[in-house]
Amino acid sequence: MIEQSDNFEHRWTNLRAALMKQFGKKPDLNAILFLIGIQELGRGISNFTKEEKQDLMHIATCKVFSLSGYYELSHVDEEGWPHYKSVKPIPFANLKEQDKMLRWHILEYFDQLD
Repeated sequence: MIEQSDNFEHRWTNLRAALMKQFGKKPDLNAILFLIGIQELGRGISNFTKEEKQDLMHIATCKVFSLSGYYELSHVDEEGWPHYKSVKPIPFANLKEQDKMLRWHILEYFDQLD
C-alpha cells in the first residue's frame, strides 16, 4: 500500500512546499490535518475554538482514512459538522509506521482533489 520510499518522500516534500507557497509557511502534519478539516467542513477559515480545532483534525483523520475504507461518513449534524464511524480497525503500527500511513493517506486525499 505504501509507495516506494523515495517517491513517497518526494511527494510529501512537494505537498508541503505547495502548501507553503499557498499559506506562507511550511505546515507540519497537524497543520495539514487542520487544513483538511477546514476543507471538509466547508465553511472557510474562521476563528475556531481549541475544541473545534481538535474536532477539525479528527474529521481530517477520519476523512483521509476513509479513502482506504477504515472510516465512512455517518452523517452531517445540524450545524454542518461531518461525523464518521469506524468500519474496520486501522492495523496496529509503531509511531513511525503510523506517521507514514497517515502521510500516505493525506497524499492520496490531495491527489483526489486535483
